[in-house]
Amino acid sequence: MKRYIKEKNVQVKKTGAEVQETVAKIIEDIRQNGDLAVRKYSKQFDNWSPESFLMSKEELEKVSKTVSDIDKQTINFAQESVRRFAQKQYEMIKDFEVELFPGVALGQKTVPLNSSGSYVPGGSYPIVASANMSITPAVVAGVKRVVSVTPPFKGEVPKNTIYAMASAGATEVYCLGGVQGVVAMALGTETIKPVDMIVGPGNKFVAEAKRQLYGEVGIDQIAGPSEALVIADDSADPEIVASDLVAQAEHGVESEVVLICLSEDFANKVIREVEKQISELPTGEIAKICWDNNGEVIVVDSIEEAAELSDFYASEHVEIQTQQDEWLLENLTNYGSLFVGEYSTVALGDKGIGTNHILPTRKAGRYTGGLWVGKFLKTLTYQKSTAEGLKYVAPYCSLSCAMEGMMGHKASIDKRLVKCNYPVPNYEKK
Repeated sequence: MKRYIKEKNVQVKKTGAEVQETVAKIIEDIRQNGDLAVRKYSKQFDNWSPESFLMSKEELEKVSKTVSDIDKQTINFAQESVRRFAQKQYEMIKDFEVELFPGVALGQKTVPLNSSGSYVPGGSYPIVASANMSITPAVVAGVKRVVSVTPPFKGEVPKNTIYAMASAGATEVYCLGGVQGVVAMALGTETIKPVDMIVGPGNKFVAEAKRQLYGEVGIDQIAGPSEALVIADDSADPEIVASDLVAQAEHGVESEVVLICLSEDFANKVIREVEKQISELPTGEIAKICWDNNGEVIVVDSIEEAAELSDFYASEHVEIQTQQDEWLLENLTNYGSLFVGEYSTVALGDKGIGTNHILPTRKAGRYTGGLWVGKFLKTLTYQKSTAEGLKYVAPYCSLSCAMEGMMGHKASIDKRLVKCNYPVPNYEKK
């Protein structure tokens, strides 16, 4: 039976109607007025109105020269890790063709999208790693046109993010953020051609824009606030566990952090350590609000109960620090990404171990995984039928058409049967 040692401070949240209305107005304005509206909202929200939002080759080269060697090495390492893992994923996707009947061949082929758009967030932190995560898999997949946008940071071009976007392989780099950046990529303007798919995390306005635009453009997912859940037994180090909860709380005041453990003694040790670490953290103000409002600590009686509860939460990130990690790896089913063992912290996945950090939130881990190279590929099927093959499948398909009352469909099959001098099946409805 689960016992809450620390519960959420449940508060009434806004319905989001205001966000929906604001985003809808921006979308319609940009749909009608294009670049003029994009510039208006960039001024309004970011106080940003350069001569061109598109970074020229010369500007990108100039930005690159301002990035320190250590920052370049850090970004390049992460990109290479993400690229290598995405390449391995790509290699596991196979095209095939199979003959189901004589003269009937069915096939599957994967085709990259013609274009994609990556939103790289700024906000409280310029999330450089999101450039690596959203652009690199698209390049590996073979997307020809990879557009990327990111907002200015404190009134300036975010040099490290722009460098990461360009070096990851983006074909168009824009210093343009917020809803206006997402909508410009989705709908297109006089100067920005629309894309086929938009990926990447963002704030609630960016997420709402993706939700409203879905259908006109593909999206990866609708991301909510970041989440982390840790399963730990008494063999785990309370200081390490606490550091992972604090790290996640640092993301933002709406982030969600959960500890599931097997004893109250361990739970209280972690709680004390979390409070200590937050008090020492430069970003502790954000982390404290998150921990106070959205931190949960739950004690359960067994590792099986821990697994069941974890799958119920379906958290974006799940860490396991127990003596039964391999059992949990085998049996857990609902999560965005799993971090196995004491030395596999979420921060490694966030910044560049190689797996993607754009992951499902709000329980979406029940039915989908995170962003990966396959998201930029279309799995397409085709079929080939010869006259010989027709005699095996056409009679049953003709009868199916008649059974459903779709006589035009039936005629398109029957005419081919007649042409091949095959008998046309007669359907008698009872």
